[in-house]
Order: sequence, then structure tokens, then C-alpha cells
Amino acid sequence: MPGSGFAYLNARVRSRRSQVVPESFFQQALGQSFPDFVRSLGDTAYGPDLVGDSLADVDRAVAAHLARTVGDLPGLVTGNVRDAIVLLLLQSDLINLKSILRGKAAGQAPEEIRGRLVGGTLPEVLINAMLQAPDAASIAQVLQVPTNPLAKALRAALAGNPDPLALEVALDRQFYAYSLEKARALREPSLAAYFSLQVDAINLSTALKLHTMGAAASEAYFVPGGGIVNLALFNRLAAGDLAAMEALNGTALAAAAGARSLGDLERALRQILLEKAHQGAKDALGAGLVLDYIRRKEWEASRIRLLARRAYFNLPSDAVAKEVAA
Repeated sequence: MPGSGFAYLNARVRSRRSQVVPESFFQQALGQSFPDFVRSLGDTAYGPDLVGDSLADVDRAVAAHLARTVGDLPGLVTGNVRDAIVLLLLQSDLINLKSILRGKAAGQAPEEIRGRLVGGTLPEVLINAMLQAPDAASIAQVLQVPTNPLAKALRAALAGNPDPLALEVALDRQFYAYSLEKARALREPSLAAYFSLQVDAINLSTALKLHTMGAAASEAYFVPGGGIVNLALFNRLAAGDLAAMEALNGTALAAAAGARSLGDLERALRQILLEKAHQGAKDALGAGLVLDYIRRKEWEASRIRLLARRAYFNLPSDAVAKEVAA
């Protein structure tokens, strides 16, 4: 029987937090062979989901573990609490959709794309169909889920025949407009603050992408809803004025102020957002604790998949060390 409040759900989540993979696993994995990595993974909370010893088996174990430990959370509660958790998992759907679209645009194989996916609300059969779809239009045809705002957003975005970056921004615009409004309606300030900071992070990343591509700055690439990165700062960065990053000093994005490359920026933003989510870990009666748990598990899963590929392809540890750093 589902519970009805965050006190109940947070008690369940606290017990699950004790099962997170220890940092020592990730440090050891940087130097392990693939068979040793698989054996080590089998000794963690992912062990019950690991059937086989191939790279595909690791990916399946990660997906099954996320479904079992994160994807089931909405079913544990009802009402507004359930709506808040679904909202967090819808953001995971957005991450997955953009990963699939990027992979398709780059001509990557489905299994290569799968290695970057996180949790979410979409069933595995639908994810598989999206991975097999040949292009964005076909993905939109597959993604026919009336209750998921991304389905309508993708179809609307494609109607304008956008370039790949414009397509992602169009999805972000519609998703975060929906999410910020929903979080405020649910009276979940921790979620609204997190989504607002996520919008700022997206705008910073997009501005540097435009600069790297040599593309002209345009308001069409700017996502409203952030509280730090305004359109003027966005345009300066997109035009190549990277000294404008100093405007981030003294804000929640200060740790990204020194970034001058897209890779360094995105690593800094990832850490900022993880720390922002972690601020909710003491929220006993709201969505903050679950926000922290979901983002921590998704980051854990991403690190496992990346380290699995390092070991499988026998890459040097420094090839991924920055990407899996705590």
C-alpha cells in the first residue's frame, strides 16, 4: 500500500542510501581489467542485477538496478508527493532523449548510446524502440506517451526543422517551463531552485557551444527560467567574450567561473548541480532528500558505465579519470 507523504518516502530512501557504491570501488576500477571490474561490480548492490560478464550485461544490470531502486519510487507514494517524484524522473527522460538524439545525429550504434542513459519514467521497451529508430522524426513517432510532456515537445520542436542544438534548446525550453511551473504549484521550493540552476547551467553550456561552433548568438538558443545567467551574459559568452565568466563569481555557479573550454565547463557544472541536489539531503519533509538520492544514483550509474568501457576497451585510466572524479 503506497504511503502518502515525504516522511514515509524519505524513510524508505534513507535505507536505500546505505546501498550506494563506495568511492573505493571507483578508484580501484580505474586500473582494473574488464573481468576484474565485472567481479568487483558483482560485489556491490548491482550484483543481484548482473547476469553474465559482457559489456552489454553490465549495461543491462545498471538499467535494471536503476529501475529497481529509483524507477519504483513514484509507486511508493500518492498525490502531490508522487507528482513531485515523477517530475524528477521526467528530467531523466529529457536527459535520455537528448542523449539518443545526439547519438543518432552522430551515427552511433544503439548500444553505444545506451551506455549514457540514466533512469526515467519510460519503459525499457520504449527506450529500445527509440534506440532502433533511424532519426529524430522516427523517434517522435515512437514516443507516443500522452502523459509525458516530452512527447508533445519533441513533435512541436521538429515542426520547425531545427538544427541539432536548436532542437535540444527547444526541448529544454518547453520542459523547464513545464517543470518550474509544476514545482511551484506543488510548493516544492527545493525542486524549483534546482530546476532554475539547471537552466542556468544549460545556458552557460549552450553559449560556449555557440562560441565553439562559430555560430551567431541568438535569443532562440536561450532558455528562460534561470536566476543567474541572463540574456546579456549569454550573448557575451556566445560571442566569445569569455572574460564575462567572471560575472559568475559570488553566485551558485562560481565554481565554473574559471572554465574556458566546454569540457571543463561541463565538468564544473556537473559538480555544482550534484552539490545543489545534495543540499536537500537534510530535507526530512520535502522532496530534497529524494532529489539528492536520484541524482546520486544516476551519477553512480554513469560512472559505472564509463568505467566499464574503459576496462573493456583497455583504455588508460587518465582517459576517463576527469569524467568519473568524485
